[in-house]
Amino acid sequence: MLACPFCGAPETDRIDLEGHRFLVFRCLFSPEVDPGADDETLAEQIRTKYSGPGGAYFRGMCDRLHLYVVKGEGAKILTAPADGP
Repeated sequence: MLACPFCGAPETDRIDLEGHRFLVFRCLFSPEVDPGADDETLAEQIRTKYSGPGGAYFRGMCDRLHLYVVKGEGAKILTAPADGP
């Protein structure tokens, strides 16, 4: 069983879907991982991909969310008149 690289929460599930594998941690962090890798390799891949200098993973997620809210579908929803489009 693996632990979340951010908060240490334990892994709760592994989901295989159409050739992809996702690990689910108690904190709901759910990274996509190599379906053929063993636990030791997965732990290293998660550390390498998601933890980096300056929290690059979370900064990237925040940037995507910001674009969604400012310029994407989220902006249309948030700026729609209260009585509907």
